[in-house]
Amino acid sequence: MTATAPAPSVDVRRAEDRFATRISWLDSKHSFSFSRHYDPANTHHGLLLVNNDDVVRPGAGFETHPHQDMEIVTWVLRGSLVHQDSTGHSGVIYPGLAQRMSAGTGILHSEKNDAWRLNNQEPHSDPVHFVQMWVLPDEQGVDPGYEQLEIEDELLRGGLVPIASGMERYDGASAIRIRNRYATLHAARLAPGDEVTIPDAPFVHLYVPNGTVNLEGSGPLGTGDAARLTRTGGRRVTADEPAEILVWEMHATIA
Repeated sequence: MTATAPAPSVDVRRAEDRFATRISWLDSKHSFSFSRHYDPANTHHGLLLVNNDDVVRPGAGFETHPHQDMEIVTWVLRGSLVHQDSTGHSGVIYPGLAQRMSAGTGILHSEKNDAWRLNNQEPHSDPVHFVQMWVLPDEQGVDPGYEQLEIEDELLRGGLVPIASGMERYDGASAIRIRNRYATLHAARLAPGDEVTIPDAPFVHLYVPNGTVNLEGSGPLGTGDAARLTRTGGRRVTADEPAEILVWEMHATIA
C-alpha cells in the first residue's frame, strides 16, 4: 500500500457501463473487474477492489465459498440476507445493519435470501438488494472475524455516517471495525435538497445505489452511477430526489 496519489481527477462511471452477471437467481453489477469480467485498467480505486450491486431472488443465494485476506462489508438496501460462516457466526442482515467479515487466514461463508426458514415462516417473493464491498487489510494472516452493528438511528439523524472504519479519527463513532487503518465507509440517506460534504482524502469512491444526486463540479449521478475522486475531496453532494449514497474515504492505494 502507498499513500502516493496521482494528479487530481474526478472519474464518473455510469451504471450502464458496469460489468454485469445475470443468471436465473442473480442480477449483479460490478464496478471493478470481477470473476470472468477482467479489465486491467479497472481493477480498483484506492483500496477498494470490489463494489458489487446484487439483487438475489427469494430462495436463492451464494452457496458456501472461501475467502482469504480480505475485509468484506455488506450493506443491504432492501429485503434481508442470511449470512452463515465457518467460524460459527450466522444472522440476518437488513437495511440499517452494517456487517463486516474479515477473511484473514481463511473463511467459508454463504449468503442467501431465505430468512423465512430461520423462523419457519412462509416463503416470500421479495428479492434482496445489497451492495458488497471488498478492501484489502493492512495486515495479512490474521484470525478470521465477524461483526455487525445496527446504525439505523444514526442514519436517521442525517449527514454522512461512518459505518465501517479502521481509521483512528472515527474511534468512538458508530462504525464496525475493519482491519485497514487507511479506510472508512460512510453512508447517508438524503431527502430532496439535503446536502453533505464528502471527505477530503487522496482517494474517494462515491456510489449511488438509489436515487439521484448532484456532485459539485461534475453534475448529476443517478442510480448505479459512481465517481472516483483522486485528490479532489471536499465537494458537496446534493440530493435531487430521495437517495442513498455510499462513500469510501481512503488515505492509501494499492501499490
